[in-house]
Amino acid sequence: MTATQRGWLVGAIVIAALAFLIWKGLGNATVYFKTADEAVAQRASLGTRTFRIEGIVVPNSVHDAGSATAFTIENKAVNVNVIHRGNQPALFRPGIPVVLEGHWAKGANRFESDKIMVKHTSDYRTKNPSRVTDYSQ
Repeated sequence: MTATQRGWLVGAIVIAALAFLIWKGLGNATVYFKTADEAVAQRASLGTRTFRIEGIVVPNSVHDAGSATAFTIENKAVNVNVIHRGNQPALFRPGIPVVLEGHWAKGANRFESDKIMVKHTSDYRTKNPSRVTDYSQ
């Protein structure tokens, strides 16, 4: 193999490696967003892929589950049981809208979350403008 051929081969390998890393990185960065009712309806097609699910934390559903927190979210009369492992935002409580990042548990009827984001309603923003300085609707 000549030096020119080796140069082309090395260049092709570098380009292929960069393309793979970009493709893989973008694939991991794409997180689907579904409401609780949409996620339940599309459960089979979502499988165990990571996505975000939105719903209201059902009153009286939050309880300690050992190293996790168990609760239920609801949207359009559809409930989703959740097991959350990780930190909870200080504003997390029943009755508030949340967005969770995680996936459907394999072989179980629940969503496994590792990230909770509290969604501030316009009513909350109006009553607490000093607490919410940057938000989008």
